[in-house]
Amino acid sequence: MELEVAASVALAVLIVAYGFIFGVLKRVNEWIYVSRLGEKRASLPPGDMGWPLVGKMRSFLRAFRSDDPDSFLSTFISRFGATGIYKTYMFGSPSIIVCKPETCRRVLTDDQNFKLGYPKAVKVLTGRRSFHSISNAEHKRLRRLTAAPITGSEALSMYVPGIEENIVASLEEWSSSDQPVEFLTGMKKVTFKIITNIFFGLDQVDFNFKTMEILYGDLARGMKSAPINFPGFTFHRGVKARRELVKILQAVVDERKALKGRNGSITRKNMLDMLMEVEDEDKRKLEEEDIIDILLMYLLAGHETSAHGTMWAALYLHEHPDILQKTKVRSWFHRRI
Repeated sequence: MELEVAASVALAVLIVAYGFIFGVLKRVNEWIYVSRLGEKRASLPPGDMGWPLVGKMRSFLRAFRSDDPDSFLSTFISRFGATGIYKTYMFGSPSIIVCKPETCRRVLTDDQNFKLGYPKAVKVLTGRRSFHSISNAEHKRLRRLTAAPITGSEALSMYVPGIEENIVASLEEWSSSDQPVEFLTGMKKVTFKIITNIFFGLDQVDFNFKTMEILYGDLARGMKSAPINFPGFTFHRGVKARRELVKILQAVVDERKALKGRNGSITRKNMLDMLMEVEDEDKRKLEEEDIIDILLMYLLAGHETSAHGTMWAALYLHEHPDILQKTKVRSWFHRRI
């Protein structure tokens, strides 16, 4: 009899706990961010605001790292229908997911009703003076100043030989290996080495590539996480990684300034030298904080996107040998010219 009573009590406790967890905690974000909108709530799309603080980030990251990243959106579609627009809570903020082409096009092109913005984690980890955290006017100014040194035939003529040398050396190393090569991982290493050479001229700078790769990995993962700055959380590791990266880049900037001070001028210039010298129409140069945050941002964006772009290009060329052959012929023709 006593065992039956204890079992009944335990079952009741479990039911109450289940009801509290899924009936109360699961609706905290809904109450905080949706209920206070009043009558405007009716215009919101369907969706799931997830758990307090983390929202739907765990589901998003789990799907993002799986073999089926589309499964994250599939759960919304199966629960709420193929509306193409859903409400949720991600990256520390209430969010709207848009996944229909026509709606995406409107969001990206309608500057009057939609403003450019980034998650808190991205703004914190890329820095106060990166493109993600400044006004539109300052964004245009910095973009104009920083684009000048890296565009045009003169800049490309400086970089292409080094890029080709690194790519050829890496391909030869992989082809001679008796172990399988994970292409994306390998390309990330190659593009990171190329972009750091372009930015810093590493023949003159003592650089620990392995340390930088680890730190940038932590930084990239932190940007895709909830902004919880507490030990054990991904964002906290990203904050620590940013702090170390800023120290490394500041040391490189100081070294280049000292070298220029000793020599008066530098004949073989890299991206960092150009950013330190570029001036706007009012003869204003970039501040050191501008330069470091811009370097941090470009290094992160440049090697990640280049590695993924190269991976997909190689995959599609492998699947379409006729296009690969045309590419080889065109490459040979340009070399002959």
